[in-house]
Amino acid sequence: MRKLLLQILVLSPVILTFYSIASQSTIAQEVDRQTGAPTPTNVSQAAEIKPNSWAFQALLSLAKRYSCPIVPSLGTTLGDRPLKRSDFALSLNSCLEKVDRAIATGTPTVSPEDLATVQRLRSEFASDLASISPLPKATLDPNPQNHPLSKPASGIVAPPFSETIPRRQAAIQNSTPLSNNRPPGNFTGTDILRSRNFEGMNPPPPTISSPANLPAPEFDREGYNRIYENSYQRASNNPLSTFGIDVDTASYSNVRRFINSGVMPPKDAVRLEELINYFTYDYPQPKGDRPFSINTEVANAPWNPQHKLVHIGLQGKSISTKDLPPNNLVFLIDVSGSMNSPDKLPLLKASLKYLVSELRAKDSVTIVVYAGAAGLVLPPTPGNQKEKILDSLDKLQAGGSTAGGAGIQLAYKVAKENFIKQGNNRVILATDGDFNVGTSSDGELVRLIEEKREQGVFLSVLGFGTGNLQDAKMEQLADKGNGNYAYIDSLLEAKKVLVTQMGGTLFTIAKDVKIQVEFNPAKVQAYRLVGYENRVLQNQDFNDDKKDAGELGAGHSVTAIYEIIPVGVASDVKLPEVDPLKYQPNPATQSASQTDELMQVKFRYKKPNETVSQLITQSVIDKPVKLENTSANFRFAAAVAAFGMVLRDSEYKGTANFDEVLRLANQAKGEDKEGYRADFLRLVESCKTLAAKNGTS
Repeated sequence: MRKLLLQILVLSPVILTFYSIASQSTIAQEVDRQTGAPTPTNVSQAAEIKPNSWAFQALLSLAKRYSCPIVPSLGTTLGDRPLKRSDFALSLNSCLEKVDRAIATGTPTVSPEDLATVQRLRSEFASDLASISPLPKATLDPNPQNHPLSKPASGIVAPPFSETIPRRQAAIQNSTPLSNNRPPGNFTGTDILRSRNFEGMNPPPPTISSPANLPAPEFDREGYNRIYENSYQRASNNPLSTFGIDVDTASYSNVRRFINSGVMPPKDAVRLEELINYFTYDYPQPKGDRPFSINTEVANAPWNPQHKLVHIGLQGKSISTKDLPPNNLVFLIDVSGSMNSPDKLPLLKASLKYLVSELRAKDSVTIVVYAGAAGLVLPPTPGNQKEKILDSLDKLQAGGSTAGGAGIQLAYKVAKENFIKQGNNRVILATDGDFNVGTSSDGELVRLIEEKREQGVFLSVLGFGTGNLQDAKMEQLADKGNGNYAYIDSLLEAKKVLVTQMGGTLFTIAKDVKIQVEFNPAKVQAYRLVGYENRVLQNQDFNDDKKDAGELGAGHSVTAIYEIIPVGVASDVKLPEVDPLKYQPNPATQSASQTDELMQVKFRYKKPNETVSQLITQSVIDKPVKLENTSANFRFAAAVAAFGMVLRDSEYKGTANFDEVLRLANQAKGEDKEGYRADFLRLVESCKTLAAKNGTS
């Protein structure tokens, strides 16, 4: 039963999830133009779907292209009359399954426009799709000529076929170099997409009819660390706040996966800093030799106007892909039995193909796999020999137990043997996070990863799948490996992480980046850091160059938010051995009450190949502006933070709710070229609907 439910919940939403782009993105606008349909206001509020609505016309277009089957005469003529939402949802469900089948088989080819349309329909009718009941298979008419969308007819569409996937047996097909009879060549990403089954699924996964009253998906084996929210600190007693930056984005895409599955995410899966840093912000590029620019703003907190928010934004220097140093990449791929699911190994292979499409001749790729044992599938291979690399990926199958520790050992061994001086030497671990054979204790793995980090081999982690995601372990491994952790729930998320943000994902421009804030007790009564709970450092760690902290990749931005309570009681405080305090009574400094500085922000970072940190200091002046006059960066980051607090039911959320999040984010959506912010708005809408359905809104 668990496998059945996972297939239902995974196949439809996961692979397509992030192809939504935006309701008003270029793709979505083109879909509207082609169907001649008006832009919707809020179709989810309509009691019936009218023929001239965008949703009706979009379904009409999809059904014609994918020959959706129908159920004969149930009293509704599709094509010239409005449809009840329940009837429309049944027709939509069938077409979604047909499109999923096309994605899996590659026939017919599913265009990006159709993928965007599918996700938009899926998002706006999520609650309707979750509640439909199956119809008998005998009522199916698979003849496309009888389809109501190809000619006026009576009926609605029933869920189609039910099949079985043959279980895969071999975990590692080759432990020696794979043969390749094709000549190496230079392929673009477009060439690869056109010439191969990019989804990497063979045989195709099934489409399964949805049962009535679909229960919530099971996530019982997933592992998350307990988060204890940062509390308020009195500036008079604790004027210093110290933490390491975090550029991970896994929490956002993981939260999205829960919501798109019809389930509210567990509180401990919601890491506010990763939600905020999922999005890019319009910060200026750094000047001079600094690897990042520093940007600050102050305004009233939208969820508590008596409080203020201090917004700190770092922007890493962007570097063109062609100018990046050579890469020595070792793909460490989990092919254990737990990866035998469409949202795991097949999606993993398709995701890595995106990265392969971007590699250059000076790059090197090695593939190591682990299941019952670890094996070398592809020896170090130049990045322009794409067919050889892709053939090796295509031959991977899932089965066996999980010798994760042995796999990491082998991956680091190969990476060290092929080390590139002045290059990017990195192991990319792709897994659902399960390590249950061999070197499996977190302590042993962490010590190994820290040792290799000091030798110049970094570790990034890509998480996949539902039901078994070991989020806590994966985040810890990436943190200790000077890498980043991303959760891949769709091909477009893979493209975002491995193509659009390739420089930030793979190339570190500053390591051990730490931030220390000293608050002026004459201006600040109390403060708290929003998120970053597992990145908080001791104050004395700021000056300790042996203390590990977060890394900043090329082009990455990092945003931190403090919520402060203005002017309160001020008193002296004794701290461990840290820098002299600027705002405490000291004959050498100006009195705290006579300055207009709200706080001082200090940054420490190391260049990638250096061991001694550099210091940057910047003061923040107490000149707040009205919230409506702040930058789009400020308001959108505040909206995302509020969304995270509502999801966590934080005691500090104040008046924040889904409606307030939508209002604030809508006003700050900006240009949104990639459509990520519009996707966020749809996610909040879905969450609002889900919460109302669960009676928790």
